[in-house]
Amino acid sequence: MPKIELVTEINAPIDICFDLSRSIDLHQISTAHTSEKAISGVTSGLIGLNEHVTWQAIHFGLKQTLSSKITAFERPYYFVDEQIQGAFKSIYHTHKFEEVNGWVTMTDHFDFSTPCGILGKLFNVLILTSYLRKLLLKRNEIIKYYAETDQWKLVLDERKYR
Repeated sequence: MPKIELVTEINAPIDICFDLSRSIDLHQISTAHTSEKAISGVTSGLIGLNEHVTWQAIHFGLKQTLSSKITAFERPYYFVDEQIQGAFKSIYHTHKFEEVNGWVTMTDHFDFSTPCGILGKLFNVLILTSYLRKLLLKRNEIIKYYAETDQWKLVLDERKYR
């Protein structure tokens, strides 16, 4: 099973980083290049424990649909989203947050598997793992930018963070 691990350092409060990471609105901003849209379940605002979202996006020139559910959640330290329906055999994405001296370490553990046996494994090695890593890096850059500037106020209710 391929695994991607990313660590992003953010100079912002942990609550803001955590909530930006589970913001449906910010997710759509960070994946605009794939025309990703939330089409059912939680389609805006913040997603929480036992809630699901169905995404529609264009990847590799094909319209894809994927549904995921938040299966573990402890604000503001971690949450897990898992694929419940889609093209992958499985996706298990852990988001962890730790704050030290005003800086947040945001760690993503992204485990996935694809169907199609050896052909799926070959596709993972040659193309998919790199493609997904770039998507996650782009997303984390957007989270970092929004968290470290006043942009977070465009997607989060600032009254909750005073």
